[in-house]
Amino acid sequence: MSQRPKRSVLPPAQENIEKIEKVVNDGNSYGAQQMYKSMCARYVSAQRYSEALDLLQSGACLQLKKNQITCGAELAALFVDTLVKGKIPYNDESLGRVRKIYELFPQIPVKHDLGLDDDVQELAEALGAAKIRVECCSSFLKAALRWSVEFGAPRLGSPEIHVMLADYLYSESPELDMARVSYHFVRGNNPIKFASTLVNFMSKCYPGEDDLAIARAMLMYLSMGNLKDANLLMEEIMKHVEAEQLEFCHSDLMQFISYLLQTLQRDAFPLFSMLRANYKPSIEREPAFNELLDEIAEKFYGIKRRNPLQGMFGELFKMM
Repeated sequence: MSQRPKRSVLPPAQENIEKIEKVVNDGNSYGAQQMYKSMCARYVSAQRYSEALDLLQSGACLQLKKNQITCGAELAALFVDTLVKGKIPYNDESLGRVRKIYELFPQIPVKHDLGLDDDVQELAEALGAAKIRVECCSSFLKAALRWSVEFGAPRLGSPEIHVMLADYLYSESPELDMARVSYHFVRGNNPIKFASTLVNFMSKCYPGEDDLAIARAMLMYLSMGNLKDANLLMEEIMKHVEAEQLEFCHSDLMQFISYLLQTLQRDAFPLFSMLRANYKPSIEREPAFNELLDEIAEKFYGIKRRNPLQGMFGELFKMM
């Protein structure tokens, strides 16, 4: 009888980590990438998930250190995919591993305006590179959020990962979208950092964008029933304004937010409705505000929406 050839035994992951690391350090990032992926597939096939994760984390971190962003991001995505396949629970250890990869995504300030000596092509290339970095990092963190929801994080996903994503979107996006940044901050657990981000935005935004950004943040918190962090956010913003002697926009919209915070601390739906009517022109400066206020009415006063088509903006935000 002919004997079947024996399948090769997988060595401990550390042996492959050291071997492939040498390939990367020799300048062959592409070759190393294929080795990482093929070896990972073998460990996963053998259900040796812990070793597959060690290999992928090492590879993602090394490729990112070498500024091989797309390679690092691909291995980071495989890392999250393996967390799911291995049914790895969301806890401090697994979150720490996600954070270690995240912290190696490059953070390079992007210049949005041209000086006299700037090269147009050079600026265009820098903006293109920034867009790739943001897409790669946000894709990794969104996948990590989905894993966290499935394996033990709060219903809306890991608050820590939401903060990572908000922070990266704000600092690195060549086309800044404060609504998207705010969406993740309000699902995070760091209103103090959020306040600092908003104050930074106030210093460089166009006139009329500062109060919109603050109001949006406040209404997003309140639409989730989170009066505590909404109050904390406003307190922290005002601390910055006072300490740094900044100008603060005392618009009608900001006046509305101030009155709203006071109103929501008591059972006063008629006053809530009166505020909406009196400040209607300010509220209508952004289409999403009315829907957020409908959600606030439901959260704080149990008032159900009348129009079943409402919820459009909430569904759009979920896609962020």
